[in-house]
Order: sequence, then C-alpha cells, then structure tokens
Amino acid sequence: MRNDFKMANHTVQMNNESESEDFSRRYRPETAIIINCILNAPLMLISIPGNALVLAAIIRTPSIRSTHMIMLCSLAVSDLLVGFIADPLFIARELTSHRVLVNLVVVMGYSVCVISLCTMTAISLDRFLALHYHMTYASLVTSLRVKYTLGMIWLTNFLLSGFYFINASAYFFVIASMTVICIITSSFAYICIYRIVRRHQLQIHSQQQAVATSNAENSINMIRLKRSAMNTFVFYIFLIICYSPMYIMLTVNLSKKAIWTKEWNFSVTLVFMNSSINPFLFCWRLRELRVIVTKTIRKIIGRQTENH
Repeated sequence: MRNDFKMANHTVQMNNESESEDFSRRYRPETAIIINCILNAPLMLISIPGNALVLAAIIRTPSIRSTHMIMLCSLAVSDLLVGFIADPLFIARELTSHRVLVNLVVVMGYSVCVISLCTMTAISLDRFLALHYHMTYASLVTSLRVKYTLGMIWLTNFLLSGFYFINASAYFFVIASMTVICIITSSFAYICIYRIVRRHQLQIHSQQQAVATSNAENSINMIRLKRSAMNTFVFYIFLIICYSPMYIMLTVNLSKKAIWTKEWNFSVTLVFMNSSINPFLFCWRLRELRVIVTKTIRKIIGRQTENH
C-alpha cells in the first residue's frame, strides 16, 4: 500500500510538471516572435515622429500645398496610423495571440496599409496626368477632386474591412485583388511616364537651336514635372519591395491553403517598414519639404533647450 501510494504521488507530480511545461511552452513567446517584436518596436518609434513632422511641415506651410502635396499628406497620415495603431496592435498580438487583437490587426492594420497602396497608385496616376496633360492639368486635377478621390479611398477601405467578419477568405481575396490592381496600374502609369519623358528628350535634341520664350517656359515646366515623377517613382519602388512578399504569400495561401505563420508575420513587418521609410524618402527627394522639416526640428530642439 505504501509503495502504491508513493507511486501515485510520483505520477501526480510528473503530470503536474508536464502540465506546467506545456503551459509555459504554450505561453512562452517563440524566438521568431521576439525577433519580430524587436524589429517592429523601432519602426513604430520612427514612423510616428517622422510622419508627424512631414504632416506638420505641409499643414504649416501653405506655399507648398498643391494637389500633389495633398496626396502625399494622405500617404503620411496612413503611414502615421500604421506606426500609431497598427504596429502596437501587431506587437501585442504577437505576444498574446488574443483573438480580439488578431481581429483588430486585420481591420485596422490591413486597412491603413491598403490605403497607403491605393494612395501611391493615385499619386502615380496624378504624375502621369501632369505630364500627359501638362497644359490643362490645373483645370483637370483640382484640389476638390483630389480630396474627393482620397476620401473615397479611405471610406471604401474601412467599409471593406467589415467584410472580414462575414467571410475572411473572400476578404483576403479582395485584398489580394486590390493589391495586384494597384501594382499593375502604377506600373502602367510609370511606363507611360517613361515614354513621355523619352519622347520629350528626343524633341529637345531635335530643337537645340534658338526657341521661343513660350517653348522655353514649357520645357522648364516639363523638367519640373519629370523631376516630380521621378521622385514618386522612388516611393513606388520602395513600396513594391516592401509589399511584394506579403502579396506573394497571400496569393499562395489563397490558392494552396499554405500555412506560413512566421514568414507571414515577417512580411507584415516589412509592410510596416515602408511607413518608416517614407518620411526619409520625402525629405530626400522633396527639397522644399526637407528644408521645412529641418526648420521644424530646429525649432523643437530650440524650445526644449530653452525649457531646460
């Protein structure tokens, strides 16, 4: 009896130890999750102040406001929301795997990321229209029409996110379809831009003699538009680099039902990285914006120095 009692106690103890090990294994973050969270934390800390500075520079400087800047402002807002909302929710979901957080990441995170993608597509179409219809662009693309288009992009994506709770597979299919449509549209727009720029360069070479003042002014305007198109093309290239892994995995997952949890989470981190890169691209490619952002930073540093 005594031996049986000892054996029973030993069995209970072993069961308790195995249960505690299973519990700790279940709730202990994996190495990949920890690495992913470590990568996301600095992205969040860069995205929030970086995009906030870009927005402050555009809002406080009426002289640089244009239809093009309004679109860049929308892009900065969506990137700011990625750092302010999507990134923290994603980190919390990685550490806890709570169902509510999973839904919030899909509804908020994917929505603002798709808004960034759609806004980038609108910017590429805007640069194409500016070059193709450069004489009538001001009357064709007005501030009211741009604001209406951007408003529709934001509203449509947030309404679409509610479809996730009805049919998740269909929602991801729509997201994948929108992604490929945006990429194809932007690529087509930049191919057309390249052809326009190439044709304009050939015209310049064939008219190197003296030209009328109006033609000279027209050439200067075209050069400015070409520079602006080149700047947005740089934004587009970085966006393609950051979004392509997620799109590829989303397409494979829908077609073959593959499950790549770790890889998928790292692809989400790469998408979030685009929101941290964009402020640096703004300041690198847009000189007028870089000057204003630099002045804003100096003012902030000066105020902090005075307060201390």
